[in-house]
Amino acid sequence: MSETKFYEFIFYALTFLLLVIVYVIYILIHKRKNKIVIEKIRKAKDQGTFEPVSLHPVIDYEQCIGTGACVEACPEKDILGLLNGKGVTINASRCVGHGACFHACPVEAISLVMGTEKRGVDLPHISPEFETNIPMMFIAGELGGMGLIKNAVEQGRQAIDNIVKKLPHASSAQLDVAIIGSGPAGISATLNSKYHGLNYLTFEQDTIGGTVFSFPRQKIIMTSPMNLPLYGKIKFTQTTKVELLNLWYSLIDKYQLKINENEKVIDIKKEEGIFKIETTKGHYTSSAVLLAIGRRGSPRKLNVPGEEKEKVFYRLLDPELIKNQNVLVVGGGDSAIESALMLADEGNSVIISYRSDKFSRLKEQNFHKIHDAISSGKIKVIYNSQVKQIFDDYVEIIVNDTELVKLKNDLVYVFIGGELPNQFLEKIGIKITQKFGEIVLSHKNEKANLN
Repeated sequence: MSETKFYEFIFYALTFLLLVIVYVIYILIHKRKNKIVIEKIRKAKDQGTFEPVSLHPVIDYEQCIGTGACVEACPEKDILGLLNGKGVTINASRCVGHGACFHACPVEAISLVMGTEKRGVDLPHISPEFETNIPMMFIAGELGGMGLIKNAVEQGRQAIDNIVKKLPHASSAQLDVAIIGSGPAGISATLNSKYHGLNYLTFEQDTIGGTVFSFPRQKIIMTSPMNLPLYGKIKFTQTTKVELLNLWYSLIDKYQLKINENEKVIDIKKEEGIFKIETTKGHYTSSAVLLAIGRRGSPRKLNVPGEEKEKVFYRLLDPELIKNQNVLVVGGGDSAIESALMLADEGNSVIISYRSDKFSRLKEQNFHKIHDAISSGKIKVIYNSQVKQIFDDYVEIIVNDTELVKLKNDLVYVFIGGELPNQFLEKIGIKITQKFGEIVLSHKNEKANLN
């Protein structure tokens, strides 16, 4: 073998060896990453966060090319991951419907789906333009399944844009559009109505802010940059309830928005193409109606003796004013856990009563915080328990269906969800359907909407 050929052999041998080393390193890293994701999925299943609750991403594995763009785009933690070079869901129940993964996927392999084949979600029937089965009655925001503030704001804006296109040229109605609710979707819709020069009026049964108002004062509301009609881009990435409400109030004052607070809509009827609206304070007529109310309706109650006492509450507004009290928090969702943590921070003796044997479907941050608080003795949790009766200075709970326990108590906070406003919706004629794994947003129907 000549010297030249010898060196060529050495060169190719070293090149081959280098390629083998790179390949082995790649395989080892790939296996390590897979192992991490598999462990996250196992943990999610143990914690009850693997199965989706409502809106969640579904990945077409044949179409997915594993760029990881969806994982990077998601503002939440560990909703998605990469396993064997393909996107997978990990903590699907924590998805809050940002839709960032949907827009980030370079090959359009992600759809947003409501419910699963086994778990249905009650939702009003609405078209891609947010119109219900009743012509000129629209729905935007949480009631339609989009609870995230950014999405609700965008839907409120789009709904008004669609209403403008369909408004009759001449009408005897007092209003062009009646907006029901002043949460994020309602505020956005109100601003856009002002922008379009519509004759509008917004009704709020409680106080400005809708569901947001019921949050504790210092609760952190996770948002992402969003555009408000008239105002422009808001660059919040993390803000409190107070900061967001202050923004709402400043916009209302700046643009002189017409919002009737503490005026509840009781009934809506459509006659000869005009909506007749009855409220607690009067009667109105309108060419169009936009429902921007929350899904909770009214808080779900325990239905136990003593629940009517003044010491029982269903929302926590000012935890900093409550100190040195014996508090029972009922529930195991994020609202219950966040409230319990804030009350404990104020020096209160806090006990959580939860019907299940472990917390599930909590946000990652809340999951770790509550278990740290339990470990340190800051909060006590009684699992597998239910309130039996509430007395002036103590509460009776049943543990494991048999044991009766008496707890010294000054205050009770109940966070066990809310009753959907189905009765009101059905009364005004809106069709409600259960979504069992129904696609609500895919690139196919998005393109159809744009066209």
